[in-house]
Amino acid sequence: MANTEIKVTAQSDERPIWRRPAVLWTVAALVLLLGYADLWRGGEVLAPFLLVIGYCILVPMAILG
Repeated sequence: MANTEIKVTAQSDERPIWRRPAVLWTVAALVLLLGYADLWRGGEVLAPFLLVIGYCILVPMAILG
């Protein structure tokens, strides 16, 4: 009878890099900073869009991630 070995290895984090919480927090912070910077210079279209994307999509994804 052949002696077979079963190797058990711990699985690493299989999530894509853009789904990891540290990356999501970094992207959310950058988008929010860009939104506030554009708002400060008087942006009326891009600033609200960036802030909504940051607060309503990226921050919740980072919290749940």
